[in-house]
Amino acid sequence: MSKAVEKVDFSKIRYANCWEDADILLEGLNPKAGSKILSIASAGDNSFALLSTDPELLLAVDLSKSQLHLCELKKVAIKNLEREECLQFLGFHSDKKRLETYAQLQSQLSAEARSYFDQLSNEIQRGIIHQGKFEQYFQLFSQKILPLIHSKKTIQKLFQEKSELAQIDFYKNKWNSWRWRMLFKLFFSKAIMGKFGRDPEFLKQVEIPVAEYIFRKAEVQLQSQSAQQNFILNYNLTGEFGVHLPYYLREENYENIKRNLGALKLFEGYAQDAIGQYDKFDYMNLSNIFEYMDVETFQNTGKELINGLKKVGTMAYWNLMVTRQLSKEFPRDLAIQASLSDNLTQKDKGFFYHQILIEQRK
Repeated sequence: MSKAVEKVDFSKIRYANCWEDADILLEGLNPKAGSKILSIASAGDNSFALLSTDPELLLAVDLSKSQLHLCELKKVAIKNLEREECLQFLGFHSDKKRLETYAQLQSQLSAEARSYFDQLSNEIQRGIIHQGKFEQYFQLFSQKILPLIHSKKTIQKLFQEKSELAQIDFYKNKWNSWRWRMLFKLFFSKAIMGKFGRDPEFLKQVEIPVAEYIFRKAEVQLQSQSAQQNFILNYNLTGEFGVHLPYYLREENYENIKRNLGALKLFEGYAQDAIGQYDKFDYMNLSNIFEYMDVETFQNTGKELINGLKKVGTMAYWNLMVTRQLSKEFPRDLAIQASLSDNLTQKDKGFFYHQILIEQRK
């Protein structure tokens, strides 16, 4: 067990959305129909996305009961609501009847999840996807900090369709002011992020200058034409996803995911603990769990997860600000898909991540 994890408060929702890019996750893993997939649950979004591949089993694993309750609520919403109703209930679109919708759904929740959300009527009314600690962090930035830097008109212009050269020119001459640089680096410092965003324990292994790192990653994204369609960046800066949505709620994916909800099971505990109960998996989505681990814990956990992966099975995980690579620790067992990993990293909408790694069991 990681010492950092032991000190984290899991009583509240930390992430109401997944901030890893499901599009590159699906491309990297490329799961075959009928497979067994282990997926870090978090807010559930990427586990739902993986349901689009018609798995036999999708096991969503998390240490936090609150995150698993959130996954259950989203599952029940997808199962019972039409797409637009689901978008309204969760908070993507406006809706004044969320509590009425919840009243229709609550009988299908487990007793524990129902008890949990019965006490969160205000959060449900405001849209549950905006109520995680991390989302509140972005809300604080978009509502209190960014207005001190740029007008709404300037923010809107950032996302307007334009050429790559025009995007670069806009960033250099309109966006990248001294006020932007100063307030951005202050707000996204290790101290402020630990207090208002991620748990401080999750930053214990970080040794690089956090604010400078995030600023440089943002700088690249903001000058890219892809920024105009990046719903993650849109939320970071406006507190809303805009017209571009996460994979699991896009019109072309919703009904397929709804049909496959029966394959989704929730598991409370460590990812490696699930292997003992469900045997080996074909694919693993490990989010960025290694970010929080010291080297010894990373090695021990990594070995257990490799042993739980079938031969030629594939795992995907992200590095954020702490570099971890299992194939370097266990080269006899695991091979990195280097060109694929590099290609996916280049188009990652989660621009703040250092890299996504796709590795295959030998």
